[in-house]
Amino acid sequence: MFHGTRPGWIEVIAGVMFSGKSEELIRRVRRAVIARKPVQLFKSHLDARYAGLYSVTSHDGETAEATPVDSSEEVMRLWRPETAVVAVDEVQFLDDGIVTVANTLADRGVRVVLAGIDMDFRGLPFGPVPTLLAIAEIVDKLQAICVVCGGPASRNQRLVNGKPAVWNSPTIMVGGRESYEARCRHRHKVPRADEDQTALL
Repeated sequence: MFHGTRPGWIEVIAGVMFSGKSEELIRRVRRAVIARKPVQLFKSHLDARYAGLYSVTSHDGETAEATPVDSSEEVMRLWRPETAVVAVDEVQFLDDGIVTVANTLADRGVRVVLAGIDMDFRGLPFGPVPTLLAIAEIVDKLQAICVVCGGPASRNQRLVNGKPAVWNSPTIMVGGRESYEARCRHRHKVPRADEDQTALL
């Protein structure tokens, strides 16, 4: 599929929360390490859940050491020329410059693996992920299980005090099971500020 002495390409693992994106990213990183490939793993500094700022952690507790970054420029600055695999978790929190960084690294022969949420809590495209999906050679879109009906979940249901967050809430709010649920298209609710929320649970 890929040619040359050191081919580079982009892989994107996208989808809803609780779908196993970080777990899959960690799996790919560990396989690269087993294959004796030099790997650098980055994550957004916004995500300090679970095991803290210096590791990528899945909701199931799988962990891998990572370097926190707050911009795409920092990923490029910290990249070492001998690194064969660059992986980034929670890529939706980075700026749009990560698209250029991913292309640049891939053009230099690096395997770039990116994991992130592709839609915000409203069900709208989230950050740079939609563009990354378009330019990637390999795309995996994962689904979770809807907590309401048990169907395939493709949406992030944000909850505030147990009720659906209203449309004009801030786009970014880092949280886990206390703040979000995985839901299917039909059970996903985002009320306008003036709506009665009692019928939306």
